[in-house]
Amino acid sequence: MVAANPSRHTYTPLTGASAWKAGTNDGTVVRMDKLVMGAPTGTAVVGGVTYQTATWTSAWVTPGHTFTQLVPSWTALTPRGSWLKVSLRVKTAAGRVSSFDTVASWARGDKDIKRASAARQIDDLARIDVDTLLSNNARPLSGWQVQIRLFKTAKALTPVISTVGAVASRIGSLPGTSAPSSLVGSTLGVPAYSQMRHKGHYPAYGGGGEAWCSPTSVAMVLSYFHAQPDPTEWSWVAPTDLAPWVDNAARMTYDYRYQGTGNWSFNTAYAARTLPGAFVTRLTSMREAEQFLAAGIPLVASISFGAGELTGSPLRSSPGHLVVIIGTTSTGRVIVNDPAAATDTTVRRTYSRGQFERAWLGRSHGAVYVMHDAGHPLPAPWASTKARRR
Repeated sequence: MVAANPSRHTYTPLTGASAWKAGTNDGTVVRMDKLVMGAPTGTAVVGGVTYQTATWTSAWVTPGHTFTQLVPSWTALTPRGSWLKVSLRVKTAAGRVSSFDTVASWARGDKDIKRASAARQIDDLARIDVDTLLSNNARPLSGWQVQIRLFKTAKALTPVISTVGAVASRIGSLPGTSAPSSLVGSTLGVPAYSQMRHKGHYPAYGGGGEAWCSPTSVAMVLSYFHAQPDPTEWSWVAPTDLAPWVDNAARMTYDYRYQGTGNWSFNTAYAARTLPGAFVTRLTSMREAEQFLAAGIPLVASISFGAGELTGSPLRSSPGHLVVIIGTTSTGRVIVNDPAAATDTTVRRTYSRGQFERAWLGRSHGAVYVMHDAGHPLPAPWASTKARRR
């Protein structure tokens, strides 16, 4: 069965000198294909600290179809004493333009600012909900712009932005179960970590347990690619913890306004510190996921389900949960590492293809974290540095 009104998603990355120069540079310059602060054009006092500032605004991006949701991602470094503010605005086909709404204040660490999504903002066209821009009244939108404001103290090094992008989504009806492709029947060797082993850990970062599905999933993928940060980064974790990299991922993805570790953009930004590619996008079926698996790339998928809707799950139900898609059986059933399992040895689960797709393509509309290294390039058409569309 094919949906009468199928969803469509386009992820567009902006990267390299041509993209940065196509935008408006107000105190920003391009160095070695990266966007950095040149001569600052302003100052701002935040938390009693005076920062120099510069701003870059992208050219308009038109994904080629209307959309009602937009989720940003970025790859950046923020040395001590520096941070970023990321904002979005959108327009309609008739030319109406929204204000720039702040999505997040972000730094790779938490010593300078407390990384946070922005408070709810509503104008006549759109509003921000944690990590997602939503069109008001599902009004069709035709284009988007991203703005990055760079902050640094006088003695600090500049922030460095490698990539910023967003996935624009036209939300359609839920499709029927996809037919398995010819790529089914293999499983990636992704290490298994249970979030439940961390129950009660570090309440300042969400307290482990059911709150840490997202950073635990990201930690599994980083370990798969041998891309965990240097162990000195988690020296603050109690030595009795057998998986301190999970606690560290929770701390470094924690959203101090949302008060949780499930901010999609923050999770891929954390992974992008040690991997050359990490972004949020959406897919329309397991057939698309199978292309990534065939390329050796596991996917962190956002799912939600009610009681009895995902047979074999360690959770009875969930309004929002993250798992790692690691493979498929020869008949197309979905193999995942589900961090909600009580132990590492029970993390691997096999789910009905139909039940999993409904859980994944429903509330999150197929949202995934895509993370990969140079040895595992993206499959076509996502390998293009232009729009990646499905």
